[in-house]
Amino acid sequence: MAHYLVTGGSGFFGGVLKRRLLREGHTVVNIDLEYDEDSVPGLTSVRGDIRDATLLQEIFSSNRFDAVFHAAAQLAHGMKMDERLLWTSNVDGTRLLAEAARSAGVRPFVFLSSNCLWASNLGHPVTEEHDLPAPIEIYGRSKLAGEQLLQEFTSDLDVVTIRCPTIMDSGRLGLLAILYEFIDDGKTVWVVGDGSNQYQFIYAEDLATACILAAGYGRSDLFHIGSDNVQSMRSVYESVIRASQEAAGSRKSRRPARVRSLPKAPTLAAMQLAYKLRVSPLGPYHYKMIAESFLFDTTHIKERLGWRPTLTNEEMLLLAYQYYSKNRAEIASRTDVSAHRKSASMGVIRLLKWLS
Repeated sequence: MAHYLVTGGSGFFGGVLKRRLLREGHTVVNIDLEYDEDSVPGLTSVRGDIRDATLLQEIFSSNRFDAVFHAAAQLAHGMKMDERLLWTSNVDGTRLLAEAARSAGVRPFVFLSSNCLWASNLGHPVTEEHDLPAPIEIYGRSKLAGEQLLQEFTSDLDVVTIRCPTIMDSGRLGLLAILYEFIDDGKTVWVVGDGSNQYQFIYAEDLATACILAAGYGRSDLFHIGSDNVQSMRSVYESVIRASQEAAGSRKSRRPARVRSLPKAPTLAAMQLAYKLRVSPLGPYHYKMIAESFLFDTTHIKERLGWRPTLTNEEMLLLAYQYYSKNRAEIASRTDVSAHRKSASMGVIRLLKWLS
């Protein structure tokens, strides 16, 4: 049995990791700005801010942690964004957490970063060593700054950074809930361009496995993670629509959703304008990448940690959609939860749905 600190354990992935550790017989302290709905033996939940150095000192002085899993982050989603909160949480909070771990002598420190460090199609699977990050918006810049500052601690901490694509599983909502609503209501699911672009996901339980392996790695390193056998986005959407219709059978009386294309150049221009007018939840990263391919090369994590993915994009997205469809009414009433555990506001995309 080990004792772990998980930041962001009230959120979507932090919750998956927290519950995985508890199932395996470990004890966990969760610190999060949001209320923790879980209350089980072995779990201590602290509703607090990782930017609070005094609080962190109290937590570390009261516990002897075997590792720190840093999953907490402020996102750049939504039409109203507090950039100062995002930056200070993702950067200053990361530094304070690393300082607290160093002072307490806790070496294993697993940091979750992002594929938002890039916003273009590099034309090949992106490697840790040869492809330098080039973020274009504040979330990606904050994650890169977090990675860079943690390099200052590698003589005292075993810092393992895991760069993640979109994390998927049952319960993953946020912006993806917009897609689920289109499918559930039998609307057109739009792709920008011909939909042949490939965009990698990572199954939350596979990511949790990687985090646990990383905590026992015993050295600092950087890993890219993601699914294998990545198909086109059009193919992934069509697969989920087909599977959902087969599962529903005769209970679905309306026509099923279908996938259609929007012309690339005018659609991207409209997305950029909508963002500038603050009527869309989709930001610069989204309108740069919505029609592009992006894949991580996962050779390094497979070789060093012996890690392997277990689900494809299609299987992950279907799990997430089925959860949404089954719990849609309850999801609509959620308020005091993290961004990925509630549906994002559609904004002007609601008009597109009406036209679909």
